[in-house]
Order: sequence, then structure tokens, then C-alpha cells
Amino acid sequence: MSSIILHITNHDLWNQAKGAGEYRADSLTSEGFMHCSKPDQLAGVVNRYYQGQTGLIVLHIDPDLVEPSIRWENPPGRNEQFPHIYGPLNLNAVIEVKPLEEVISV
Repeated sequence: MSSIILHITNHDLWNQAKGAGEYRADSLTSEGFMHCSKPDQLAGVVNRYYQGQTGLIVLHIDPDLVEPSIRWENPPGRNEQFPHIYGPLNLNAVIEVKPLEEVISV
């Protein structure tokens, strides 16, 4: 099994996904992929993009079960690769869902 990758979302989007049978982050429409991170990158992602937000959850994703393509790419201005999922996420790839506060101190 590959290392777990993580994706931050909210309860509403996750509940919609469970009803639809697949998960789609807003960035899939706006950017063509969904942002993910390795566990050791999560704190930086939260500090950069999610400061002050509450009620967030973290999807723990097994990359070996992800059906769409995963590409490791450097975001603009960063010398670090992040996993991006290029398509709707099949729900069976999500092996755990936890509140963000349980994964990292926010």
C-alpha cells in the first residue's frame, strides 16, 4: 500500500458525496483537479489556506484505491510536490474521515 494522502473538506460536501457516490471538490471544476497532501504537509496547508475555518474534516485516502489519475506536482512558488487527483474521487478510496482538530492542532 502506498502512503496515505489527505484532503481537507467540510461535512456538507462529504455528505453530498455519499449521496452522489463520488466526491468532487470545488477545485475539480475550477482547476481540473483536487488538492491533497501528505500527512507531513498538512500543517502547512492548514496554515496557508484554512486559518480560522471551523467544522473541517480530513479525508484519509488510499492512493492505491483511487480510480482517477494522481499526479505529484509543484504548486506555483513552491519547491515541494503535492498529490493532485484528476477526477471525481471514488468513495471506497476514502479509508477514514476525521475532524481536522483530531488530525492536527488548529
